[in-house]
Parts: sequence; C-alpha cells; structure tokens
Amino acid sequence: MNALDGIRVLDLSRVLAGPWCTQTLADLGADVIKIERPSGGDDTRTWGPPFLVGDDGVESHEAAYYLGTNRNKRSVTCDIAQPEGQRLIRELVAHCQVFIENFKVGDMARYGLDYASLKAINPRLVYCSLTGFGQTGPYAPRAGYDYAIQGMGGLMSITGERDDLGGGPQKVGVAVADLFTGMYATVGILAALRHAERTGEGQFVDMALLDTQTAMLANLGANYLVNGKVPGRAGNAHQNIVPYQVFEVAPKPDGGADHIILAVGNDSQYAKFCQVAGRPDLAEDARFIKNRDRVAHRAVLVPQLAEIMKTRRKAEWLAALEAAKVPCGAINNLAEVFDDPQVQARGMVTHWQHPLKRDLRLVSSPLKLEKTPVRTDLPPPLLGQHTDAVLRELLGCDDARLAALRAQGAIG
Repeated sequence: MNALDGIRVLDLSRVLAGPWCTQTLADLGADVIKIERPSGGDDTRTWGPPFLVGDDGVESHEAAYYLGTNRNKRSVTCDIAQPEGQRLIRELVAHCQVFIENFKVGDMARYGLDYASLKAINPRLVYCSLTGFGQTGPYAPRAGYDYAIQGMGGLMSITGERDDLGGGPQKVGVAVADLFTGMYATVGILAALRHAERTGEGQFVDMALLDTQTAMLANLGANYLVNGKVPGRAGNAHQNIVPYQVFEVAPKPDGGADHIILAVGNDSQYAKFCQVAGRPDLAEDARFIKNRDRVAHRAVLVPQLAEIMKTRRKAEWLAALEAAKVPCGAINNLAEVFDDPQVQARGMVTHWQHPLKRDLRLVSSPLKLEKTPVRTDLPPPLLGQHTDAVLRELLGCDDARLAALRAQGAIG
C-alpha cells in the first residue's frame, strides 16, 4: 500500500512547479494522469542537452530535465483547444479527486475547464491552479516565471557576494521559486483532500510563485518587518549568526584553493570551535562571547578567523571540528555529491531499466515512510504512452471512439 492509493490526479501542468507537485503526489501513490499536447508534449521533453544516450550510444530525444520531474506518472495526449479534447477532460474529471493546471489566469475558462465548470461535474474535486501571481491582484494577468520571481520576490537582492566586494544580484542555481511552489501546492492539495474526506466538499487551491517566494524569505523577511532595515547581500555569510559562512583553508596538495563551511549555531559551539582552533581567548573576549555581540563585531572577528582557517587543510579541519561536534561541511560538486557514502547509503539514486538504457540513474524521492514507502516507477518515456489504456480504463472507450478522437485531433 502507498499513502495516496485511491487518489487520482488529472495533471494539466507542465515544466516545473506543477510537475514537481504531481511527482511528489505520484511518489506517495497517487495515480497521476499527465495530460500533454499531442504535438510535443511537456516543454521539458526537449529542454536539453543533456539528452538520454541509450545503450547503443545514440542520443535520444528524452531530456534529462523531463526525466527528473515526471516519475510515477501516466502520459495521455489530449488537445484541450479542440472541443472533443475539452469534452474528454470533463469526462475524466468525474473519475479524479484532484485537478491541477498552471495556465495563465482566465485561460481555463475559455476551454470550459475552470473550477466553476468542473465543480459542477465533481463537487468533491480539489482544483489547484499554479500561476506567477495568483488569481487576484494587479499582476494576476501577467505570466510569471521562476527567474523573474526570484528577482521580484527579493531573493536575488540577498543572494550573491557583498556589493563592497564586487558582488551583484544572483539567482539560485536551481529554480527554487518553482520548486517551493510545487511543494507548497502538494501540502495545500493534501489539506484540501482531508477536508473533502471529512465534508464531501472540494475546493480551489490558489498557488502563486510570488506568494511562495515572499514566504520563503523566512528569517530575512521577518528581520525587515521587525526592524525596518533592508538586508543586502552577504555572500556566503549568515545575516543573523557569526561565524556561519565559507572560509578558505590551506591549499590543496596541488596548490589550488580549498574551502569549508563553518556553521556555528550557538555560543557553546563557538567556544568549542575556539578550542579546536587553538584560540580560547577569542571565546573569552567580551566582544565575541554572545552571538549578538559577534554579529555586532563581525568586521573585527571574521578577518581573524579567516587567517586561522588558512593554517590547516580541509580534511584536518573537518575531522577536528566533527570530533568536537562543531557543525561544518565540505563544498561538493555534483560528482562528489553522488559519490558521497551518506548519499549512497540513503538510497538517493534510483536505478531504472529504461527501454533505451538498461541502467538509468535518476535522483530518488527523499521521502522515507516506514509503512507506506514511495513508488519507484519510470517517468513515461513515450509521449501519450498511456492514452489508450487510460481512456479504456476510465471512460470505457472502444476502438471506434479512439479512432474518432484521433481523427478529430483530440488525442495523439
């Protein structure tokens, strides 16, 4: 048994925020029916390179991007611009508990697939819409995408090196506004399903990337609202804790620069760090005893620590700090991440048998449930791979109707 067995999701989303949400629901056992355009499907199918290279050495048309966001789903082609395609969606809605889309505000109403229309068919339906700015407000009609939202939502103003050190606005290396919104949407859908279970009443879930990005400002958003001071970029340092940043250490054997993360989270850890560093006096200095004092005297303390950190190599620092239970860490590239024994022990890479590649490695779900483990099914490699099976199973379509739908352009 999976946690969401019996929940069926009709997924009209594409690219990242919506598919990230539905991938999580699918991992938990929901039957996710991914609706894709007959011509091309989800945009991310072509977002490469890299593309999957088969065992025969030939590059396929399957982008790694798509493979990383669509596991455990069934692919059905349907053209919702066609009246028969719209009719198919409405028929399928009667057999689903969740409907999710990320079209621009108002688009679904043009197709008769808005919440009001579908609620009339299925009153228990949980309808989730993901947009850049939500269904209300002056920006609602705009298209919103992750890069712009990282800028508009303040994230780029606090990410990157300090301006006095030559820094400037910097986005995060992955599309976090999309990913955060997908995860919040998952939570919202699960809460709405619980409400429907208790009351028999579905509801509309309005998710906006800008809302999510604003919420994810977390402590820095709270800092500004409490003290009215606009925080700037701090590079790899923490705005509220010192020392909590990247430090350069002694060079690698080949002479290259090397670094570690020192993440001292409280005054006790700071005192332990000073002992390991051979500078107990820095733990006794009145300017540095308490974190609030270390933050106030950051400009005095950090340069001293920077010189101390350069006296030992990374491995020596990590061993000594870990033994003293002072939080620290290496800065790994992705090869080092997936070679890490802890990552391997936690099963964070799944091996699949793909039609083109006998051993396809992809990142696993981080969810580890004791009684209801997550599913591990391959992302649907073929566009529309499950179209006939789903329409036969849920709608009882026979060969004649499937042929007619294809002739009308409603399915691929």
